[in-house]
Amino acid sequence: MTGPAHRWAGRWWRRRGLESYRRSDLARDVGAGVMVTALLIPAGMGYATVAALPPETGLYATVAALVAYALVGPSRVLVLGPDSSLAPLIAAAIVPLAAAGAAGEERRVALAGVLALLVGVILVTAGALRLGFVSELLSKPIRLGYLSGVALVVVVGQIPALLGFSVDAEGLLSRAAAAARGIRDGEVVPAAAAIGVGSLALVVLLRRVAPRAPGLLIAVAAATGLVWALGLDSVPVVGPLPSGVPAPAWGSLAGSDVVALAGPALGIAVVAFADTAVLSRALATSPGGVDGSREMAALGAANVACGVAGGFPVSASASRTPVAQASGARTQVTGLVGAAAVALVVVLAPGLSRHLPTSVLAAVVIAAVLTIVDVPLTVRLARVDRREFGLAVLAFAGVAVLGVLWGVVAAVSLSLAAFVAKAWRPHVAELVRVDGRKGYHDRARHPGGRRVPGLLMLRFDAPLFFANAELFAEFVHRSVAESPEPVRWVVVASEPITDIDTTAADVLEQLYDSLDAQGIRLVLAELKGPVKDRLARFGLGPRLRAGGVYPTLGTAVSAYVEASGVDWVDWTDRPDGDLTTATGGAGPPRPPDRRW
Repeated sequence: MTGPAHRWAGRWWRRRGLESYRRSDLARDVGAGVMVTALLIPAGMGYATVAALPPETGLYATVAALVAYALVGPSRVLVLGPDSSLAPLIAAAIVPLAAAGAAGEERRVALAGVLALLVGVILVTAGALRLGFVSELLSKPIRLGYLSGVALVVVVGQIPALLGFSVDAEGLLSRAAAAARGIRDGEVVPAAAAIGVGSLALVVLLRRVAPRAPGLLIAVAAATGLVWALGLDSVPVVGPLPSGVPAPAWGSLAGSDVVALAGPALGIAVVAFADTAVLSRALATSPGGVDGSREMAALGAANVACGVAGGFPVSASASRTPVAQASGARTQVTGLVGAAAVALVVVLAPGLSRHLPTSVLAAVVIAAVLTIVDVPLTVRLARVDRREFGLAVLAFAGVAVLGVLWGVVAAVSLSLAAFVAKAWRPHVAELVRVDGRKGYHDRARHPGGRRVPGLLMLRFDAPLFFANAELFAEFVHRSVAESPEPVRWVVVASEPITDIDTTAADVLEQLYDSLDAQGIRLVLAELKGPVKDRLARFGLGPRLRAGGVYPTLGTAVSAYVEASGVDWVDWTDRPDGDLTTATGGAGPPRPPDRRW
């Protein structure tokens, strides 16, 4: 076979590491697939209940996501499926658009399918436009606070199901109050509560004493067997799964529903890709890592498949992927084996969930969601960086107070605000010479450093843009005013200034004028070529040539010493201990850089 199809098949084969695939690899992949299946079934059903959907939709989404990602995903071992960080977002998006009862449940399934399609289309389009860098919008402290908030919302929402009753409330505080009322009014089912709490304790215990054991599967099997053997009719159960192949049920939806889901779909797409990209990069084996845009497009394809198969939005799983890797998974054959096993359960053994208690699903969800809370990182942030710890707390509060859906917006907004705040008021320094050390150093750290008479050396550690340009000018003027002796030259160490916009260029031109009026020459040193080109396009080329642009601070200082004739020598850490010029032994003064 030749032609484009053959070439595509060859590339697909090589990308998944199948060109060197051996029989021993197949045994490892199959074993890992069977092991992961022990998590896929209870986790898929549990997260579906968190998303306010029937448990079987979690299995449909699991199968569709695994098969689609195995075909187009760039990572060899990543496991996709329903996830704890997305389930509350899905519920927040679809529940307000659906009524209660059986008709409402059918409508929620249809809405979830459309939501998955929208998420998929957004991600595929963004991947095609090479927008994989958006995964960096959520910094680690913001993600820490956001995920901790999600964990709190999920745990509080699952407490009623864990104790055997249900509540009809939205929002963290409302759910907590409703759960407290149910406990107070005696709605707890003792047998269901015992099974739920016992299952949770079993999973946590096995995670500590036997981390390789399939704790979720053991808990589910034990609880199901107990309900069946003892005939516990008072315990709420999942019941048998629907038979047959799932099909989209979009007939009850209107165009207004699609419009209402567009905003939530965008937020879910950002969160899903952020989770997937972080996990994919952590598991990357090649030196270049994983192409974020390819990962984004593959995740989009998996979500489209979930929408068509009657599922809901999915992302990479931080709990099932490590299990697959630890079990010896080598390629996406592991995912295909897991998908086949789950599909066989749905098609051939739907009655397995007949006696499955809903309280054990709540225990599975709570046990899984607790793993996304990073307590050591929280403690470390509180100890070493109060500012980033504060950002994490704000992100946590955003999810807890505003809800999970708006918490995403708050988290992204906080990340962007933190970046702007850093660039808005960056670190600034006056630079001095320190005896016995090469280079120029921050006077705040070296108060005994020496100034070159009549020369003021400054550094501004950020790009220049509309928000900080005036602060830069104020810093220069203040430094000139506070100088203990008259200033002839101001040399700005410009290497940290990686960009400049129109507003900042205008401010810089005004700074040239105001310093010229005081008889002070403004000089730029270590200015990057792209920034120099932008300044030339803004019309500042003549200004820069008149003031001077030097390749290094040393050459700028040497030029000043030569031009001013000041009596200046410098003691460096050269082995011979010679007294040298201000260039630190770099040779004769170099002229300013006049290349544009």
